[in-house]
Amino acid sequence: MQPLRVLTGITTTGTPHLGNYAGAIRPAITASLQPGTESFYFLADYHALIKCEDPARIQRSSLEIAATWLAAGLDPERVYFYRQSDIPEITELMWLLTCVSGKGMLNRAHAYKAAVDKNTAAEVDADTDVTAGLFMYPVLMAADILMFKAHSIPVGRDQIQHIEMARDIAGSFNHRYGEHFVLPEAAIEASVATLPGLDGRKMSKSYDNTIPLFAPPEQLKKAIASIVTDSRLPGEPKEVEGSALFQIYQAFASADEIEALRQAYADGIAWGEAKQRLYECISRTVAPMRARYDELMANPAQIEAILLAGAAKARTLAAPFMAELRAAVGLRAMQGLAQPQAAAQAEPPAPPTFKQYREKDGLFYFKMVAADGTLLLQSIGYTAPRDAGKAIARLQTGDVAALDELAAQLQNLPEVAPEQIRAALEVLYKATQG
Repeated sequence: MQPLRVLTGITTTGTPHLGNYAGAIRPAITASLQPGTESFYFLADYHALIKCEDPARIQRSSLEIAATWLAAGLDPERVYFYRQSDIPEITELMWLLTCVSGKGMLNRAHAYKAAVDKNTAAEVDADTDVTAGLFMYPVLMAADILMFKAHSIPVGRDQIQHIEMARDIAGSFNHRYGEHFVLPEAAIEASVATLPGLDGRKMSKSYDNTIPLFAPPEQLKKAIASIVTDSRLPGEPKEVEGSALFQIYQAFASADEIEALRQAYADGIAWGEAKQRLYECISRTVAPMRARYDELMANPAQIEAILLAGAAKARTLAAPFMAELRAAVGLRAMQGLAQPQAAAQAEPPAPPTFKQYREKDGLFYFKMVAADGTLLLQSIGYTAPRDAGKAIARLQTGDVAALDELAAQLQNLPEVAPEQIRAALEVLYKATQG
């Protein structure tokens, strides 16, 4: 049984904070330990170029993020941990996918639409300051996912559209060139913690309200002291509902500690004491990781070696798959072409095959696929499998009228000449006659 493949990308534009750890890093590392799972984690440094034009920031962020994941317990021997830019097959695949991606679909991408709407509201040209990189972002993301045939992509709800686009692009490629890609699924984990920041809003560098994960002890204490609380005095009962301090505490404390602080709120704990409890709780979790993080940050060559080893491991999958895809689209060696004078002595062509399946709409379909994987014919939907089977049987007898009937009903035939389809049916008919 093929293991479940889970893939996560981390954009290299910021410094990890407590929210990143509780909401993404910790649950991802826990998931990587599950049996029957292959986990892929990569530093999305190509994606970072869309958002950041500071080379030093991208380099520094890559180092900080890699060190963070390793310090938090990610085992590079157990998973695929690599830098996106170290896998050249990803950008090559992006071009193949670009050639089957509809511009209309990309026009609907949330990030591009938001940029256009902003320009429209400002009464400037719709594409002012919009780069092709931003426009093509969904295709690069699709290449990241499809390269490794990932089944499950943990994402926030704002990223679901990108997974749907990756599915659409994969389906378009498969329709033209045969079944090569796995269609990924978005995994929305409702239980994953979303921590509030210093001001009570979601912890995000966009709001400048984060608590750095590996801040030195004094900086951590100072940040926690600045968490916004209400004006209730010591001795006055306090509400845990809506309390940013209590929510952050929940992400790091045990069940007994959480209940103890809940009772302390009801008993009127002073905010200073509550913040001290939070500091001690976070320090207990973070201090061991911080020591490992500082050690890694002091030795960038060690991180570089780990990432390069991870890339070499990932390329054992990417390189052969890319060779398969190149052949599928026709990027093949010339010596594979038969010489005209040798054509008469060549082996008879292999007959095409039929693949019958059921789609989500409940209808039954079939495809006629050439021996080299080229999609020759895509059927209409049938309400019963026997009807699809009857159509296949008619085509297998060389019934040209059946082909013409089918073609008349199709709305989107692949770009294959009818003569090529008829020739394939003739080969199939001869093969069935022995």
